[in-house]
Amino acid sequence: MTYLFNQPSAFANELIEGFVAANADKVRQVPGGVVRSTRSKPGCVAVVIGGGSGHYPAFSGLVGQGMAHGAAMGNLFASPSAQQIYNVARAAENGGGVLLAFGNYAGDVLHFGQACERLKSEGILCELLAVTDDISSASLSEQEKRRGVAGDLAVFKIAAAAADAGYGLEEVSRLARHANHRTRSLGVAFSGCTLPGATQPLFEVAHGTMALGMGIHGEPGISECAIPPADALAELFVEHLLKECPQEIAEPRGQRVAAILNGLGSVKYEELFVVYRRVAQLLKEAGLEVVEPEVGEFVTSFNMAGASLTLVWLDEELETFWRAPANAPAFRKGSVILAEPLNEAEWILPEVDEVPAASAASQKSAGCVLAVVNAMAQVIYQHEEELGRIDAVAGDGDHGIGMARGVKGALEKAHEMQQRQAGAGTLLCRAADAWADKAGGTSGALWGVALTAIGTALGDNAVPNAQRVALGVQHAKEGIMHFGKAKPGDKTLVDVLVPFSETLSARVEAGDSLADAWSAAAKQATLSAEATAHLVPRMGRARPLAEKSRGTPDAGAVSLALIVNKILEPLRQQTASEKGPLQEVSE
Repeated sequence: MTYLFNQPSAFANELIEGFVAANADKVRQVPGGVVRSTRSKPGCVAVVIGGGSGHYPAFSGLVGQGMAHGAAMGNLFASPSAQQIYNVARAAENGGGVLLAFGNYAGDVLHFGQACERLKSEGILCELLAVTDDISSASLSEQEKRRGVAGDLAVFKIAAAAADAGYGLEEVSRLARHANHRTRSLGVAFSGCTLPGATQPLFEVAHGTMALGMGIHGEPGISECAIPPADALAELFVEHLLKECPQEIAEPRGQRVAAILNGLGSVKYEELFVVYRRVAQLLKEAGLEVVEPEVGEFVTSFNMAGASLTLVWLDEELETFWRAPANAPAFRKGSVILAEPLNEAEWILPEVDEVPAASAASQKSAGCVLAVVNAMAQVIYQHEEELGRIDAVAGDGDHGIGMARGVKGALEKAHEMQQRQAGAGTLLCRAADAWADKAGGTSGALWGVALTAIGTALGDNAVPNAQRVALGVQHAKEGIMHFGKAKPGDKTLVDVLVPFSETLSARVEAGDSLADAWSAAAKQATLSAEATAHLVPRMGRARPLAEKSRGTPDAGAVSLALIVNKILEPLRQQTASEKGPLQEVSE
């Protein structure tokens, strides 16, 4: 269990505040995470890493000289939002572009991808790197689908050291990809973790057993067995990892490798040293020379009991940057010449949140948009527990919680925007940003994309009409399929969004009012959500337990169907007038 916390909802923010207070000589806080508090070379590439909180020392503890330039930090086990990542990247950027590096999780892929596109749109060079070192999460032929776990440390370290050495963005990206290609990890878990305020573990492992390949968020492993002696675990680790020697290495014997034995939260250093004793023997027997091994906690899973072993197959270039000095709060190597601290006047701060001018008609229509967001909040709060239950069948059970966090943030922002006389489009776009920011994870990213697309279509000048709303929903569908990569049949919310959008557009084109068209589309959404029960997931965390989910509808599809049906209420409350179908309504 977790012993020390105040309000569970404030835990992630308070841990960042305390972390910065304890390490102010190395990092400073910015909205969304932390960046170096020391001066970097002008024109150097900024390596910005990130992911959910709960994995310390990843990600904030790996920011400092010779390590990352910034870290975006989401809520516990939830991806940082695109806005958070963008804020951190802007604060860390030194004029040489940005490499965004992260573990290969759906929410991270979405949010980091969106942040990358935004940075590029502003003329900032940016590249993406998803770490894929976990050999248990996909086959070698599908290496791009593998998760990023403790191999993060090696890839981040090598890329950041190259950036500090003066490599340009293209070369830093190349080297990061090369390091990722040569990095392999395998982990085991003996028990789950319990987040602040929770009475039960987030995930469980049967007493006395070990889950081989369990992910750092509780994603299922590849097998379970009785907990072995330390030597037997070391042998299991080494045997599996040596089978994954990169294909370009014809003769493994004589190769040099970096080894990282990582504790996942509750396994103590003394236990790790017992395991590493045998790991070192086995690697020597295999003819491998270990270069500056690391034993400790580097990528954890809150207080999960478990461990992982990572091997990085080095060449001369990779070894140079693996051995390069570093000085971060949680990772130090060699001796660095301490950089000068930045003056507060030099800090890059977020821009003032200005509200664009809007027509009086659009400001009035913003009242209806606010009522829509309020209706969304009501239905999500009502079904939060049920959505979590559905998600837990083959996922991690956090869909309801994430949706509730997201819609709460969206509703608060929508109220603020109305008070500041925002137009309909700006109100919804800012609500979308808040949803993605507060929810994190995959659903937060997708709903941020969807609401932004609709808000952009509404705009701040003309009064929204049925055609504009249908076009916004169509753009939302296209945006989600672009960023999320899901297709109909993958058992995601796309299985509802596609028929909903198509029905809405067809009925609007046939001349129906927005309320009537929306009603027909909402009925189709309900049927489509129910139909996902017959599908098996083909992507995301539920994919390894595909058959287990058969018979249960997809949580994201269900939540979307609930929302579009609930939105009918404020739409039907409006009165038909020459000003268009979206009117101000009472809350």
